[in-house]
Amino acid sequence: MSESLAPEDCVVQSMPEVSPTKWHLAHTTWFFETFILKKWVPGYRDAVPEYAYLFNSYYNAAGAMHRRDLRGLISRPTVDETKKYRASIDSDIEVLVASADEKLFREIKPILTLGIHHEQQHQELLITDIKHVFAQNPLFPVFREPQPSPGYGSASKIDPPKDGFAGGNIGPLKFVEFDEAIIEIGHDGNGFAYDNESPRHRALVLPFSLANRLVTNAEYLAFIADNGYSRSEFWLSLGWTTVNEQNWRAPLYWIERDGQWRNFTLSGLCQIDPNEPVTHLSYFEADAYANWAGARLPTEFEWERAAAKMDIDGNFVERERFHPALLNKSPKDRELAQMFGDVWEWTRSAYSPYPGYRAGPGALGEYNGKFMCNQYVLRGGSCATSQTHIRKTYRNFFQPDKRWQFTGIRLAHDLS
Repeated sequence: MSESLAPEDCVVQSMPEVSPTKWHLAHTTWFFETFILKKWVPGYRDAVPEYAYLFNSYYNAAGAMHRRDLRGLISRPTVDETKKYRASIDSDIEVLVASADEKLFREIKPILTLGIHHEQQHQELLITDIKHVFAQNPLFPVFREPQPSPGYGSASKIDPPKDGFAGGNIGPLKFVEFDEAIIEIGHDGNGFAYDNESPRHRALVLPFSLANRLVTNAEYLAFIADNGYSRSEFWLSLGWTTVNEQNWRAPLYWIERDGQWRNFTLSGLCQIDPNEPVTHLSYFEADAYANWAGARLPTEFEWERAAAKMDIDGNFVERERFHPALLNKSPKDRELAQMFGDVWEWTRSAYSPYPGYRAGPGALGEYNGKFMCNQYVLRGGSCATSQTHIRKTYRNFFQPDKRWQFTGIRLAHDLS
């Protein structure tokens, strides 16, 4: 994934939340070294002891760490040295696993699996972080040339448009109704899941309706044209303060030139396709748009109920499009389109523990639980998420002002 990047690309930190590509490569390697090799290889000695400080992220129980906002100042190790470190640890892990007896492998497997899913998370962050880095460059560098991508509802293949628009008429937004029900929420224990997806529990979900597709660029442009960013009645108080402090007037990566909006993508600067899902929106923007549209955002329980019987399929990172895909036609009656992939969908649910949740012991117990404050849950995955990583119960979370992830909107309504 990082092979197309120049060494100069791999060391830039464009804001405190963004980590350099080199840091992602080193940190995910440090994770395997710290939580597997140090524990199960007798007499193991750190490859480079100083890396434990440089590449620890937030695991206080694992030791001190370098400041997150200063990761872009870590010029050494070099990119080449980081890749050699990565290759060395990968080799040590392979040797350990290959030589492990059945008992030892049973002990290692849960942490090895966690490490693989942890790496998939950082693969997504690598993509969104390099997009933010490239967006600061007036040359608008291309990370990946446009790749053919199957459009939804058609066997045709569509490239990210450069000078025109693709796709057909997707029709007006429609809503699928759901009756009141007591449902099971959370992971059922079969296969891997993060601890924040458990315990599985019952929840009452009142009658609601859910939009049959994501909000498009054209629909969001109508909000902009109606002075949505200048009308306080649609915004949460903190959101209104943020909009004015940051001077937001459009989604992140939208650029107005000669009276027309253009969109920076990982395939370069493109015209905005009106039929594509709008993305790179904060929770504040998603909530304001929903208020303007006379709707609301769904709760995470409503979303999980709607997705429960669906197959996990969509525009994921495996397609290497790195951009939301458009619909070629309207979804069928009672069909929910784009529930997985394309964009993470903001919910109105605060990120909090499920009933009976307890964080695990030690450093790995810090993985999720300590972040259950001042954040909102997102569901469904994005065009930068691996299809093998996402689950119907997966709970992503971000602070409400964050916009650099592939985040978008699906509307909901209460039903009386």
